[in-house]
Amino acid sequence: MIEQQKQEPEMPYLTRIQVLGAMGATAIILLIVAKLWLYFGNFSLFSWNFNERDLLLGVGLGFAITALSGLTYRLWSSYRKSADFYLEVILKPLTLPDLIWLGLLPGLSEELLFRGVMLPALGFDDLAVIVSSLCFGVLHLSGSQQWPYVVWASIVGIILGYSALLTGNLLVPIAAHIMTNWISSYMWKIWELSKSKK
Repeated sequence: MIEQQKQEPEMPYLTRIQVLGAMGATAIILLIVAKLWLYFGNFSLFSWNFNERDLLLGVGLGFAITALSGLTYRLWSSYRKSADFYLEVILKPLTLPDLIWLGLLPGLSEELLFRGVMLPALGFDDLAVIVSSLCFGVLHLSGSQQWPYVVWASIVGIILGYSALLTGNLLVPIAAHIMTNWISSYMWKIWELSKSKK
């Protein structure tokens, strides 16, 4: 009984419309912050261009991040509990077609702000990657017990930040972020559906 109380979420479960609305609102807010920062800042948006090589590199990186996440999930019990809570709150009310938005909205808006704007604003260096990644991690905080998820999101932010710096193309972290969200959310939904059929 006590263990069950610890597992209860600190926020109420959301409906499908609330989750989709929150994703849309968050994406709009992040885009507005990015636009304002670009307007008032003395720097340019991180360059990006569409080419097949970098798109494939981003997709491959997305698969690698998802595999690392799965390994972390298996080996780190605190992260597993934190991820289960986060994914249940966000994914449970969504349908499989909704996962398209779960990939696109955060993948585009978060990468635009945290890699596209913050990296050039903070100086295109290691400190810029770390600061932007910590901010990215904190964005994923959904309760006081969710620090392992924040730590993992910050690590993913570092990977995405360096992928942008090393390739010089914002397309790489955008594609990686979208793929990571799509693959992990799809796998979670399929796993949940299979459990409910047993």
